[in-house]
Amino acid sequence: MSVNKVSEDKISEEFDVVVVGGGAAGLSGALTLARARRSVVVIDSGEPRNAPAAGAHGLLSRDGVSPLELLRIGREEVAGYGGQIVSDRAVSARRVAGGFVVEAGSGRCFRARRLLVTTGLVDEVPEVPGLRERWGRDVLHCPYCHGWEVRDAPIGVLAVSPLSVHQALLFRQWSDRVTLFLHTGAELAEDEWERLAARGIAVVDGEVTGLEVVEDRLAGVRLASGRRVPVEALVVATRMVARGEVLAGLGLSAVEHPMGVGTYVPSDASGLTEVAGVWAAGNVTDLLANVPVAQAAGFQAAAAINADLVAEDTDAAVARRRSTSVSGGAFGPADEAEVCARVLGERRHGLDPLPRSQGPARP
Repeated sequence: MSVNKVSEDKISEEFDVVVVGGGAAGLSGALTLARARRSVVVIDSGEPRNAPAAGAHGLLSRDGVSPLELLRIGREEVAGYGGQIVSDRAVSARRVAGGFVVEAGSGRCFRARRLLVTTGLVDEVPEVPGLRERWGRDVLHCPYCHGWEVRDAPIGVLAVSPLSVHQALLFRQWSDRVTLFLHTGAELAEDEWERLAARGIAVVDGEVTGLEVVEDRLAGVRLASGRRVPVEALVVATRMVARGEVLAGLGLSAVEHPMGVGTYVPSDASGLTEVAGVWAAGNVTDLLANVPVAQAAGFQAAAAINADLVAEDTDAAVARRRSTSVSGGAFGPADEAEVCARVLGERRHGLDPLPRSQGPARP
C-alpha cells in the first residue's frame, strides 16, 4: 500500500522523532534524543554496512568490538531510556500536518514531528571474481579501520577510483610493501608517478582477473597476463551509493558526490537536509565517515533536532499563553505584573512587606 493512501486509523504510533536506520549514527542519535526525554523510535532493517568486518576500530574503550555486538549494546542503551527499536524496513515517507508519516514494509505507520535519516550506504564492489566474498576480511577500503591489522604485510591497491593513488599513499604508512595495480583505472599523472616512486610503492600494469586464496586467506592476485603477484590484503575503493530511497516522497534524493566516489544526500554541518524537519547523519550524507565519525554525527544531528523542537514547543507555549493573556494579546503591563508576582512574590517592584517601624531605616 502506498504511504500516500494510508488512512489516519492506520497511524497509531506517534513520536517526536522517527530515526530511519539503526546503525552507529542512528542509535547514537536515538540515544541522545531519548536522554533528552524525547519520544523516539528507530526503524531498522538489520543490514549494517560493516557486518562482514571482524571488529570496529577507533572507538575509545571499545576498540575492536564486533560491529554486531556494538549495535546490540546500542539498542539496549536506547531502550533503557525509553526509546523503541522496530525491526522493519522503512519504505516511504511523506509530510503531513505537524510533521511526517513513515510507512514500514510491514504496513505499520509512524507519525513524527521530525525525521532523522541514517540509512547508510551500499558498497558497489568492482566486478572482479572473489572480491565480494572477501569484502571486509582481507579485501579492504579504510586504513584507519584495517591498517593496523595488515601492518607490514604485502598490500595491493586496486586502481578503480579517483582515490586509489591516495589510498596507496595512505596504506604506505602501515607497510613498506604496497603495490598499486593499475587494473582498468585512468592513466597516472606525472606527479602521481613521482609521489608513488618517492614512497617506494610498486606499480603493476595489467587487468586483475581474480584472487588467489589459500586456506581461506588471500595470498595474491592474478593478472590477465597470467602473472601472479603475492598480496595478503587488497585495498579497493568501492562506489558508495547512499540508501536514500525512503526520502523520495519528500522530494529529496541522493546526488553525485563532488569527489566522484558515489552518491550522497546533502546536508549542512548539523545534518539538516534541504527539507525542513529532516536531518541526515552517517554514511547516507558523509560517504567517508567511519564508525566514530558516524556516531558523532548522530549525536550532533540529534542535538540540533532537540533544539529545533524546543524552539517549536516554546513558540507553541507563547501562543497558548497569549490566547489566555489578561491583556488579551501581546505581553502587556498586566502580564508583566503577573509574571513578577509569580517570580518575585512580595519582593516585586520595591514593595516592602514589613511595617515601616521594622523595615530598614529610610532617609
